[in-house]
Amino acid sequence: MQSVICLFGAFIAAAVFHPGSCVETVIGLYGETIEVPCNNGTNKPDGLIFTKWKYVKDDGSPGDLLVKQAQKDEATVSATDGYKSRVSIAANSSLLIVQGSLADQRVFTCMVVSLTNLEEYSVEVKVHKKPSAPVIKNNAKELENGKLTQLGECVVENANPPADLIWMKNNQPLVDDGKTIIITSTITKDPVTGLSSTSSRLQYTARKEDVESQFTCTAKHVTGPDQVSEAETFPIHYPTEKVSLQVVSQSPIREGDDVTLKCQADGNPPPTSFSFNIKGKKVTVTDKDVYTLTGVTRADSGIYKCSLLDNDVMESTQFVTVSFLDVSLTPTGKVLKKLGENVTVSLEKNASSEAKVTWTKDNRKLDKLPDFSKLTYSDAGLYVCDVSIEGIKRSLSFELTVEGTPRITSLTKHRSNDGKHKVLTCEAEGSPKPDVQWSVNGTNDEMSYVRGKATFKLTVVPTKNLTVSCLVTNKHGDDAKEISVFSQKNEDGAEQAKVIVGVLVGLIVVAALVGLTYWLYIKKTRQGSWKTGEKEAGTSEESKKLEENNHKADV
Repeated sequence: MQSVICLFGAFIAAAVFHPGSCVETVIGLYGETIEVPCNNGTNKPDGLIFTKWKYVKDDGSPGDLLVKQAQKDEATVSATDGYKSRVSIAANSSLLIVQGSLADQRVFTCMVVSLTNLEEYSVEVKVHKKPSAPVIKNNAKELENGKLTQLGECVVENANPPADLIWMKNNQPLVDDGKTIIITSTITKDPVTGLSSTSSRLQYTARKEDVESQFTCTAKHVTGPDQVSEAETFPIHYPTEKVSLQVVSQSPIREGDDVTLKCQADGNPPPTSFSFNIKGKKVTVTDKDVYTLTGVTRADSGIYKCSLLDNDVMESTQFVTVSFLDVSLTPTGKVLKKLGENVTVSLEKNASSEAKVTWTKDNRKLDKLPDFSKLTYSDAGLYVCDVSIEGIKRSLSFELTVEGTPRITSLTKHRSNDGKHKVLTCEAEGSPKPDVQWSVNGTNDEMSYVRGKATFKLTVVPTKNLTVSCLVTNKHGDDAKEISVFSQKNEDGAEQAKVIVGVLVGLIVVAALVGLTYWLYIKKTRQGSWKTGEKEAGTSEESKKLEENNHKADV
């Protein structure tokens, strides 16, 4: 890579050249071949005799490099120093210098001789070298909060011209303010190669927030692009300003649990030893920050503290509550009572917080416990009481059995679906479950017993009128009831008699309604007669009709 610049004193102009008007500047890269142009490649006038390259030596005297005759293909190298093996001429008369170095930074002149003229074109050569990647070294082991400390030194080597170094924190440039940030840069040259190395030392006043800050160094150079060093972080030392006590345990804490108290401080490095105040008793722990209470009880509830070993004033406090729940239920287990007796249920509870109580009977939730002042069979069942606070639950229960002498509550009959049989149903209450005995033979169709209520069914085919009894018994006693059962024939006659009686009753009711209607009509008519001066008895025709209707009603 190379670039061409035309200089007018200290000014840089565009590359438009006129013989003797300015000095070209060519930029070559270190270690590569440098091409120095002769009149920008337009150096072959008519009648060209030869082209010659010469240079200015270190002591200021001129020196020849090579000559190229127009009629010859090869150039003649006249240099006797280090250029002898490094120079050649290109087809466009440009001077080629291999393995460019800083020693090549000088003025080279191209002389063009023709039959009619002699022209010289001077070119200044500059050599650039990209620096090595920046490296931060001599890092501080740690930084102290609020104290100006040398953080590190950033170095880039072997550059030309020297590189510029910029310190960055979290990708933002740091600016030397002479107080909290001081940046000192130095440049040194290699006496052999002439290449420059740049170093930059950063003194920095750290803050607590810098514990996670990333510091980098950026090298800027004309060869570009920018190069960035590896990021560095530094521990920040600062004293403890606050102590905090944590209760490391599952919540809530219950009796029998192990409770760990953890003391923490915000200093860096953090303290390794602490003092714990265990309900007024001081306990010191070294090389750790925890203290464990094993198998706590409700008596361990209270205030706990921790502090620094050398500073009791800087402390933290926590109130520890040990949850507990004591429950007592009367009665419990199996409870046997007789019908009509009472049961007193007593629940006593002692808890660290308000306890919630729920009751269930045979797995069904109750809004409240029933009144057991006079027991019925329906009161029997398994009662479960659940008492709970956060994290603790207690379940207690009793199973209530209510027993009594059986009592028949209903004895009924009805025809079967096919109309050929009679189904007798005997319903009774009692506990234990009563047995049934019928006074006649039949088919026992169904039997059920739920919550002290028993249902027995018997299917019979009576051939004559019967009186059937249902007898229920258990260990406490018995009860019996009777019911009349007619044969199919007698029942049909009875049904016909019922129909006749029903018809007669209906006729009597109709006649009575007719008489009542007529009487109301007569009454209304008489009221009209009073207003017109007629006699209260009405007309003879109306009286006659009334007597006839009354006579019919009597019949």
